Amino acid sequence: MIKTFNCGAYLIDGRDLICDEDAAVSELGSKYGITESKEEAKKNTIAYDILKNHNVSGSMEQLNIKFDKLTSHDITYVGIIQTARASGLTKFPIPYVLTNCHNSLCAVGGTINEDDHMFGLTAAKKYGGIYVPPHQAVIHQFAREMLAVCGGMILGSDSHTRYGALGTMAMGEGGPELVKQLLGQTYDISMPEVVAIFLEGEVVHGVGPQDVALAIIGEVFKSGFVKNKVMEFVGPGVSKLSADFRIGIDVMTTETTCLSSIWQTDDKIKQFYEIHGRKEDYRELKPGRVAYYDKVVKVDLSSIKPMIAMPFHPSMAYEIDFVNANLEQMLHEVEERAKVSFGDKISYSLKDKIVDGKLLVDQGIIAGCAGGGFENICAAADIMKGKFIGDDKFTMSVYPASTPIYMELLRNGVAASLLETGTILKTAFCGPCFGAGDTPANNAFSIRHSTRNFPNREGSKVQNGQISSVALMDARSIAATAANKGFLTPATEFDGTFNEYTYHFDSKIYANRVFDSKGVADENTQIQFGPNIKDWPKMVALTNNLLLKVVSEIHDPVTTTDELIPSGETSSYRSNPLGLAEFTLSRKDPEYVGRAKEVYAQEIKRRENTPFDELDLDTALAIKAILSKYPDVNCANTGIGSTIFAVKPGDGSAREQAASCQKVLGGWANIANDYATKRYRSNLINWGMLPLIIKEGELPFTNLDYVFLPDIRKEVEDKADAIKAVAVTKDGLKEFTMTLGSLTDHERRIILDGCLINYNRELANK
Repeated sequence: MIKTFNCGAYLIDGRDLICDEDAAVSELGSKYGITESKEEAKKNTIAYDILKNHNVSGSMEQLNIKFDKLTSHDITYVGIIQTARASGLTKFPIPYVLTNCHNSLCAVGGTINEDDHMFGLTAAKKYGGIYVPPHQAVIHQFAREMLAVCGGMILGSDSHTRYGALGTMAMGEGGPELVKQLLGQTYDISMPEVVAIFLEGEVVHGVGPQDVALAIIGEVFKSGFVKNKVMEFVGPGVSKLSADFRIGIDVMTTETTCLSSIWQTDDKIKQFYEIHGRKEDYRELKPGRVAYYDKVVKVDLSSIKPMIAMPFHPSMAYEIDFVNANLEQMLHEVEERAKVSFGDKISYSLKDKIVDGKLLVDQGIIAGCAGGGFENICAAADIMKGKFIGDDKFTMSVYPASTPIYMELLRNGVAASLLETGTILKTAFCGPCFGAGDTPANNAFSIRHSTRNFPNREGSKVQNGQISSVALMDARSIAATAANKGFLTPATEFDGTFNEYTYHFDSKIYANRVFDSKGVADENTQIQFGPNIKDWPKMVALTNNLLLKVVSEIHDPVTTTDELIPSGETSSYRSNPLGLAEFTLSRKDPEYVGRAKEVYAQEIKRRENTPFDELDLDTALAIKAILSKYPDVNCANTGIGSTIFAVKPGDGSAREQAASCQKVLGGWANIANDYATKRYRSNLINWGMLPLIIKEGELPFTNLDYVFLPDIRKEVEDKADAIKAVAVTKDGLKEFTMTLGSLTDHERRIILDGCLINYNRELANK
């Protein structure tokens, strides 16, 4: 059972959780000896202490964070380093790890993926970084094994940057936030609320970390209960979980939309550091004797059963037993959700998956930062031992999260045991998680211990009439299903024994293969470029006024970054801003790119001082209507750009390209009722785009209408509470207002300068 408490709560001695509504403060004082005020007790959380130690602002209300280490992978690091180079980078000021776990297969686009890898290697040499070659480790497993430190902070350009179980507060953000750290700048946020995730009880036989994670996500995602907050895992149940189990829960906290996570640490975490030869990086972390939390999520681990997150989101979480008992209803609901995402573009039915009253799935995958851990794979092998996946269409693949894990599986016999079942063992690779490996057949149903199951994220292309489905499950229940030849089966039906496997970390694997500069930069190294690696195009400062054409209108409840810029094979083009931009919204609104380009062509003419009446007819008519009320508008003071409307954009990946691709196509803003994550909103800001918010139900424009923002530059400078806007429609002009939400002075300056690159150039020229 999982229960949320919207009130604050005291945690006494790490065990007794007392919600505000349960007793008066005076009673708590007499019973527990509480003398601290709530504000003082808030300082006794683990999160507060770590944030305080990394904050350089002098105020714990408005934080300016400097991280200890940075990490990126081969979808993101080229753009980050290119941006930093354009801003004067000479050396990485803190350890920066460049991993190669996303475009590892080099299967698309000729040389472009390996060109990126060589860029990464030479950049690590030139600027003093660390380079992890392809297939050695997925980004987050390498960070767990080699970077995490109790009480430390790590910033990564991947949304699943989560090492809280190891005592490291880690955050996943878009590339520009890493650029700021590389240039000695800070990560600026208001002090986040801290939510206690209070664990009690003990998991039952067959239940794994993904089951616990999905149960929590299912409870808190829709309400936004922990959105942009820190999840702090405490309580007596923590000690009952192994380090690997905690890691498996922790990595999935990203799917709750929280800001970060942190766990109390103990001897099991100490042992993790000792196994990895880094015992000096461990210290015990726990709340003070009396700690106060802003909210509480109470989790009875003994009540958690094997879970499945049905397509098309991790929050669509149900007990497997419930799904099996209500198959037709559950599959019908998935089909209805597909209609919301895909409309009538494709024919989609799951009815043929019901065979003899049971759900027959097509594929099982255990992979990546969530599923590829040592204990998950060993448990799967125990369940499947002596069984066979069969010779029909069901397939099973396992990707260990690092080569050291792979090596231990070879040495202890687990690899051989899995191979005997018909399972294929592959190298460390993130591909199944984002559509670059093991893409299922059209209309296939895949069960995966990975992080996400968004529409088409598994690699199918709706624009080509393709669709397949992914459900998230724990490795144990995936193995039980595989042992049952593809029929959906919870691991609690496994009545055998889980063996206790001792893990031995082979440090020589990395020592012999990973390039580590030890922080020494070699300025004589020449960075190796490939023909696909391009500089960012020139971007201009925010003009006094803006005329925006709405070129896409999305009314899905949530729009993921995968829908804004598709993952999969398109990721190979992420070192080429204009090349990648061709894929923007391609799976959601294929007409977007053409429309955006048409608008941008008018902006280019505007910059060349082309008279308004010589622009295309649509733009000229809109400007003529605006001039009737705003006669001072001219080509020198009024920019022309595009915008999209989406109800709640930005769930999912941290990839900055979801925003930058719109920007290089001439985008100046997003208009939304809300933004799904801080990281997407930050990406918009760092690329000089206005993160506009309009009240739900108030939409005075429609697709292909114009929105005029008079005096927008002044309103940003003056920190205006309301942003004046005018809808230019076929029915005439209609005034309305929007907001920009909370912006720091730093963020306002970036928007005014047009993007972070321009901002840093301005700084350099002062």
